[in-house]
Amino acid sequence: MSSKKESEKKKCWGDSSFHDDPKMILKRLKDGNKRFVTNNLERPNQSTQRRACTANNGQRPYVIVLSCADSRVPPELIFDTGIADIFVVRVAGNIANTSSIASIEFAVAVLGCQFILVLGHEGCGAVATAIKGGEAPSESLRHLLEEIKPAVKKCKCGNGIDEKKKKKKWKTLKDECKNEALSAEDTNAGCLTKVTIENAHHAAKQLVKKSNILKEAAASTDIAKKLTIHTGFYHLASGKVDFDIKSGCN
Repeated sequence: MSSKKESEKKKCWGDSSFHDDPKMILKRLKDGNKRFVTNNLERPNQSTQRRACTANNGQRPYVIVLSCADSRVPPELIFDTGIADIFVVRVAGNIANTSSIASIEFAVAVLGCQFILVLGHEGCGAVATAIKGGEAPSESLRHLLEEIKPAVKKCKCGNGIDEKKKKKKWKTLKDECKNEALSAEDTNAGCLTKVTIENAHHAAKQLVKKSNILKEAAASTDIAKKLTIHTGFYHLASGKVDFDIKSGCN
């Protein structure tokens, strides 16, 4: 690569010295989220120049965010970031399945990302449905819910739900999704929040368990290549993200 081309890339990407420092990356995420919560947004890297230079010079995101597909949870906005800053993988329930893992492997192995945030959120419909139980109306939905069930089991949630309801097949997907929020009876004193937090921790563990690429990166002794994984819980109304909190499930 010519020195001119290398210079163009450095100018485009800006300061990337913090990319190898997980503490600095976490601080940037926390600072960006604080700006989002307080409505003091900087909206960085969203200019026409940023679009043009990343189109010509590629991307170098500093964090991978595995988040839910819920339309109320947009990672780029939550952390006040711009174009090519974060590599976002979204799937209902922020699960670590084959497709989401493959996307993350690309970001780690090809783009050089060394920081993953698995982001769950308040009022997650996928987690709520996994707690409710019942027979899913499609194989794809059954697969998704199976990925969340370990967290449901660990938190000992769903036990108070009528067994007949568990076995009852959904009439239609539309019927099931009319109200994502669990009733007070079904939440079992905060089950939805606990399972959502535990599910993020479970997904974080599954990333390393299911992928040799991620496992090797997480075990690397080279600080410039070592992968760090964190979890977060997003509050819908306030916009605040709590990092690395425990579910309390044993």
